[in-house]
Amino acid sequence: MERNELNKRLFELARRYADELKRILGENLVSVILFGSVARGEADRQSDIDIFIVLEKAPKGMLKRRKLLEPARQNLTKELEKLWQEDIFTDFVEIIRTKDEALRFHPVYLDMIENGIVLYDRGEFMSEVLKKVAIQLKKLGAKKVKVGKVWHWDLKPDYRIGEVIKI
Repeated sequence: MERNELNKRLFELARRYADELKRILGENLVSVILFGSVARGEADRQSDIDIFIVLEKAPKGMLKRRKLLEPARQNLTKELEKLWQEDIFTDFVEIIRTKDEALRFHPVYLDMIENGIVLYDRGEFMSEVLKKVAIQLKKLGAKKVKVGKVWHWDLKPDYRIGEVIKI
């Protein structure tokens, strides 16, 4: 299977996951953003489907939060299993935050401001958060730099020792 077709299939699965989350979580769901290789159109047979999820309310603890998502995941098990039968070893990898937590910078925002795909965003909550991060990066003069095959961010090219960088 060519990369373009694989990306389309994984993107469609991510979109369906977002729809299931909306159906199951209702008003507790604020935002669902696809990021990573699928969002960039660079997925391969080993790629995860990276999803950033914002909730109004969430219990403390990663496992308790993941349990909230389990019904949505269960509804897509057949599709995930079918992909595995085709040697496409994908699964969802979620970062789950409350609205208050999402207001604090997370390093994955650097990827999301350039390549994130909004699958759901009530009130444009995460779109606004990412817009503010992009503005702050611009103020800092941040640049995305490629070294070999790897990209990284130079957050403040004119950084001086002891200077505090706030995003």
